Amino acid sequence: MAEIVTIRGDLEFLARTEHLFSSVREEFVCAARDLDTWPRPEARQAARVRVRNSGTPQTRKLLSPASLADESSRAHLSELVDEGARVRIAATPLPHETIIIDRRYAILAGVDAPGDREYTVTTAPALVGGVYALFEAAWETATDLKAFLRGEQPQLDTESRTVLHALGSGATDETAARELGMSLRTYRRRVAELLNTLDAGSRFQAGVRAGELGLSG
Repeated sequence: MAEIVTIRGDLEFLARTEHLFSSVREEFVCAARDLDTWPRPEARQAARVRVRNSGTPQTRKLLSPASLADESSRAHLSELVDEGARVRIAATPLPHETIIIDRRYAILAGVDAPGDREYTVTTAPALVGGVYALFEAAWETATDLKAFLRGEQPQLDTESRTVLHALGSGATDETAARELGMSLRTYRRRVAELLNTLDAGSRFQAGVRAGELGLSG
């Protein structure tokens, strides 16, 4: 496949990318506004089956809150989680759908308009890497599906998230404080505040709790 290919229409898209969906080996990630990535139900189902049958070790899906608008959508996403997929809900609506396969292919959906929709498929390392980095940034600030449904997402400001990452890095308090430009006293105070926010009795529990809520990456 050329480095950048434009495909028009769902049927052509599915025909030309079948081998990609069927050959996922390491990771399948998808960011979408909702569950209707393709207008044609048969196209959506075919893509899902191919990914499932590929035996993908890791599947991550990042969706807008609109994806939880109805009970069937919530049930479907919960089923995916039960099957081993990781699903998070973004804080704000996402743009057009994006799929990344094994960090080697990126698929970008065009505007959903009357007529044949356009899709761009690229294997250019710089483009795939850039899209993947944007996905990771959005994933980092999104909420784990089950925590989102329970309404248990704590509100962490930017500094709290930075402290959380410092805790996860294993750095000593002195090193972390220096790297964050804080005094040791201020850093430890922020750690104590973070433990309280996460309802954790220890730093280890804070890490576990953050993971459960989708706050730790």
